[in-house]
Amino acid sequence: MKAGYVLLDGCGDRAVPELNFTTPLESAYTPHLDRIATRSRLGTVTTVRKGVAPESDIAVFNMLGYSFESGYPGRGVVEAVGSGVEMKDGYLALRANFASAKGTKIVDRRAGRNLTQEEAERLADDIASIRLSGATFEFKPTVSYRGVLVIRDEKPLSASVSNTDPAYARVGGFGAAKETSSDDRVMKCVPESRSEGAVRAAELVNEFTAKSLKVLDKSATNKERTGSGRLPANCVLLRDAGDHLPRLPSFEEKYGMKGTALVEMPAEVGIARLLRMKMAQVKDRNDMKEKASLFTSELREGTAVYVHIKGPDEFGHDGDARGKRKSIEVIDRDFFSSLSNVDGMRLGVSCDHATPCTIKMHSADPVPLMVAGDRGDGMRFTEANAARGSLGHLMGKEVLQRVLGPVS
Repeated sequence: MKAGYVLLDGCGDRAVPELNFTTPLESAYTPHLDRIATRSRLGTVTTVRKGVAPESDIAVFNMLGYSFESGYPGRGVVEAVGSGVEMKDGYLALRANFASAKGTKIVDRRAGRNLTQEEAERLADDIASIRLSGATFEFKPTVSYRGVLVIRDEKPLSASVSNTDPAYARVGGFGAAKETSSDDRVMKCVPESRSEGAVRAAELVNEFTAKSLKVLDKSATNKERTGSGRLPANCVLLRDAGDHLPRLPSFEEKYGMKGTALVEMPAEVGIARLLRMKMAQVKDRNDMKEKASLFTSELREGTAVYVHIKGPDEFGHDGDARGKRKSIEVIDRDFFSSLSNVDGMRLGVSCDHATPCTIKMHSADPVPLMVAGDRGDGMRFTEANAARGSLGHLMGKEVLQRVLGPVS
């Protein structure tokens, strides 16, 4: 058996007025997805937990069957592993965002989304001049405004600390989206336990935050950005701390077949490494044709090929319903066109989470799922149809086994 598994980042949505009260997925022209749907059963999925608007990392783990009832390592650890930053038990790893701020008031959490890799590298060089009291750190910019921070101290640090990024809260060790406002400020990191490691970790995060604000405010790169009318990347927001590497069964140990992941972002690389999956590197994340070619070339007997397709999520965060619809249409035209006539394989299509345009953030809404099999529900792949589908409602940790198992 060979299998394909596709997660569309943030594709789930709610009806929006500008699309005549339909969702971007419902209003999109998707002939290839529709063709797959004719031989698929539909259903809905709560990817992590009811009422939780998850970040992509914990959602993807769950959708791959790893639910972490306890002991989740934290996105910071996943990003560190994925970006090649050394991580050991007792180190503190955090996901980082370059942001724009006036003092501690946040103007833009992503520094205008236009930070170049060269600029990010220069800002990281500025940050490297910081010295922490009795501790060392490594800060690495990854993609655009994204980065990862790992702090090392003489004694083990604890991840039981809060975020400085007000857009995300820690829920059971993983990140969940929160409502934001125009008055949001960089938050103080506070220990969530009385342990020495948590108290020390919070102190170091706050020290790094304060010193990076000063360094980035004086940065020549930010002076160039403001001089050209762009927002400065003068703040680093930190979230989703982790302090240990997880011990997990490999994908092959769990499912009895090899797993291949198409990867592009550090979190995807980190997940694949932690699950000991083969990795196929995507060169251009915006080139859906290249991604489709790589996906189909990796399909072979005894292998499940997984791909996480970004695009819809970013338009959801921007509240751009028409842009999100267009993104879905491009994915259908350039990616699913190569899969709509593939026979003799299992195929599952779903989302890691919903990112409704009306709220511009991740939500706890169930997401649509379709599993290709011997018979279909005879409906298009949409949120409303999925809610009426014969698969019913599943939890994220159940989905991949359903894709790989017998389908009637």
